[in-house]
Parts: sequence; C-alpha cells; structure tokens
Amino acid sequence: MGRTFIRAPSESPMPSLRPLAWPSMRPLSHALWHGRSVRAQLLIVFVVIDVIAGVLAGAVTILQARASTRVEIAASMELAELLVTEAVALMQQEVPAEKFLTDLSSQLRLVRHVRIVVKNAAGSPLAPRGPVSASDTTRNDRVPAWFAALIAPPIASRDMPVIVNAARVGSVEIVAEPRDEIAEVWGNTVALGAVALSVNIAVIGILYILFGRVLDPLSGIVRGLADLEQRNYLVRLPRPRAKELAAITDRFNALALALDAVRAENEKLNHRLITAQDDERRRTALELHDEVGPNLFGLKANAASIATAAAALEDQVAHKMTERVHDMLAIIERLQSINRSMLNRLRPMALGHVPLRDILCELVHDRARQHPQIDFSISADNLMRSYGDSVDLTIYRCTQESLTNVIRHAQAKHVAIELAEAKSEANARTNGASQLALTVRDDGRGIDPSMPPGFGLRGMQERVQALGGSCKVDSASGCGTSIRIVIPLREKRS
Repeated sequence: MGRTFIRAPSESPMPSLRPLAWPSMRPLSHALWHGRSVRAQLLIVFVVIDVIAGVLAGAVTILQARASTRVEIAASMELAELLVTEAVALMQQEVPAEKFLTDLSSQLRLVRHVRIVVKNAAGSPLAPRGPVSASDTTRNDRVPAWFAALIAPPIASRDMPVIVNAARVGSVEIVAEPRDEIAEVWGNTVALGAVALSVNIAVIGILYILFGRVLDPLSGIVRGLADLEQRNYLVRLPRPRAKELAAITDRFNALALALDAVRAENEKLNHRLITAQDDERRRTALELHDEVGPNLFGLKANAASIATAAAALEDQVAHKMTERVHDMLAIIERLQSINRSMLNRLRPMALGHVPLRDILCELVHDRARQHPQIDFSISADNLMRSYGDSVDLTIYRCTQESLTNVIRHAQAKHVAIELAEAKSEANARTNGASQLALTVRDDGRGIDPSMPPGFGLRGMQERVQALGGSCKVDSASGCGTSIRIVIPLREKRS
C-alpha cells in the first residue's frame, strides 16, 4: 500500500519578512492624533489596541484552525482507509470483479473530507465522482482564497489495492478533500468575528459616553477660562468626583476668587482715584472762580475808571490812554474767556446745583445751536436730581466726548442720546441694584475696525471702569456708531 503526499501550491515557503518604513504614515498619524479632543484620543488608543488584539486573535484562530484541520483530515484519511479495508473484507464473494468494484464504489461514496475513487485493474476510474450538492458548492465558493491558502493542509493521497480471492481486481485511491472543513472553519470564524465586532462597537459606544461624562469637567474649565478672559470673575465650577479633575477645579475656583478680589480692590482704588481727581478739580475750579474771577473783574473795573479819567485830560494824552485802556480791556476779556473755559473743562459750575437731566439737555441744545446741520435728540426721563459727583461728572463727560466725536468724525445727520435708570438682575456684581445706562447713537460713517481707539474713547472707558461700569462701542464702516455706558449705582443722592 503506497502513500503519496503532494504539497499544495499555497504551501510554498513564505518570503522572509523585513521591517518596513512608513514615511508617509507620519503626516497621517499627526493628523489623526494632534488637534483631537482627549475623548477622541482615548478612543483612538482603544481602537488601535482593539485592532492589534483582533489581529493577534485572528492569527491565533488561523493557527489553531490550521492545526485542527490537519488533524481532522488525517483522521478522515485513516477512517477512509479503515472503511475501505473493512468493505473489501465483507464483500469477498464469488461475483464478477466489475460488479464487485461497482458495489464497492457505491458503499464508499459518502465519506467526509476525502475523495474515494475506485479503479479497475487497468487503473481507470470505474465511475465518475458523485455530484456535489449545490449548498456545498456555494459554501465552498464563499471562502476567500487567502483564507483557504492559510488553512489548507498538504494534499495527501493513498492508493489501496483491492484483492479478491488472491487476485488483484482493482484499486481504491483516497485523496484528502479539506474544502468542506475549511468552509466550516470559515463559517465559525465569520460568526466569531461578527460577534466580536458587535461587542467592540457596543463597547466603543459605551466608552464614548463614559469618556464624555468623565471629561465633561474639562469642557467646563474651558468655558470658565473663556469667562475669565471676558473679565467675568464670578464664574465658579462645580467640583467633579474625579480626584485629579477636582484638584484642577479647586485651583480654578481659587484663581477666579483671587481675580475677583483683585478686581474689587482695583475698583475701589480707581474709585478713590477718580474721587480724588474730582475733588482736586473742584477745588481748583473754586479757586479760579473765587480768586481769579474777582481779580479779573477788578482789573476790568479799574481799566474802565482809567478810561473815564482819561476823558478829562488833553486830547492827545487822552487818545493814547484810551487806546491803552481798550487794549487792557481786550486782554482782560480774553483772560475771562480762558478762565470760563478752564472752569468748564475742570467742572461745570452747575453740576451738583442743577438737575443732571437739565445739564445734559443744555449741553445737547448748545451743540444743536452750534451745528444746525445735525439733528440732535435726547431722552432722559425719570431720573433723580443727582447720583453723586463722580457719576454725574462721568455721565456729563462721556456725553460731551461722544458728541464731540460725532461732530468731528462721524459726518452724521441724526444723533440720539438716551439716559435711563433701570434695575439690573443680570449683573450679579450689583446684586440686582439700579444702574444708569447712557446710549449715544448716530447714523454716520462708523468707525474703521482697524483703527485703534483714540484718547477720548480710552479716557471714557477708564473713567467708567473706575466706577465699576462698562463702556461698549458697536460700530461698522458705513453703519453708524453706538456707544453704551452702564454704571452701577452704589448710592443715590437726591
């Protein structure tokens, strides 16, 4: 009994593997990793580990399937050889050799994993191979060639002579047929892979949700930092359960608390500075009004008396003295004008004595008389008589500076001034107290966004911020300008 082993084409020696360089993978890995969120990076790490584990599991599965297939095929070959031997022993009788071989072929046709061919004495197959079912053909066709090449064992062939009554009447060829075994392994592998893929997709989804909940405090910290950048120092973050994130949140809340304390201290210092400046200006204005003004008036009176006395002198002397007196009167009037202008710049004399609304209305009406080509309107109802020297002077100066900018630069046709007192529930720093809002709108050419703010606008912002308020400018080229000033009211004066 001879045995012939034929090596399948897929069993050719595998080429040696050499390490591969992937220079083009570096930009790809950079794009997949950098710039991603922490959640995405963790998921990418998990997916990479999962893919590596899947590849290793697939390699182990293929190796085990390959070994089990070889064992199964070897066992089938041994079983087929035993069946052939038993069948020949049971069918020993006085029958024609051809009928004996035909009966033997029908008995051995249904053995699995092997192909049995009965041959006559001449070595020709006695009957063609039985038909293969359509289901087996379809199942075998679904197996990828690469998988069959990895699993398929070497094709084994055995030739057994059939001897009846000491005479050789033919032979039986047994050839290994691993295709149906490979199809079964492929089906099991596909089922296992589908289950593993479903489980991994579910795990990735669960991890995505869990990572989102665990890392959500980081998004809160980012939003909190944005609030700090906008100078909202009252933001506080809830303390998460994770120890590391809780420590970061505690440090953030401590930083926000410190910044809020520094802001409050700066507001107090700035308010004291503004108050000191206003007091100094008020004292200077009083001195100019009480000292310089009367002295100028005295000079003017003396000059007038000199002019009266000069009229009694000779004509030539009187003419010279009259000319000198007129020059002195012109200089004195110029000094009085400069004194009044300085008083107005330092502090409007009516401030604190006349209601704030009347002072603003007078300022607007004065600008309207000077510039009749511009339509001015003012709305300032339901206001108190005064809100304190610092607030009243700030509102007056901001209105004055805004109107000056409109007249000089805006080329506007309409200007609207609105001043109102309202409750502020949104501003937590005022604890729901009142606030004074001034809005100046025009329909001029607007402010170029690329241009830096001028000294006047910066001075307005610094003065308003010193009182704990805000100064916001909304403008675009050709769309007009809106200046909104909000000042919290700490105390009210009637």
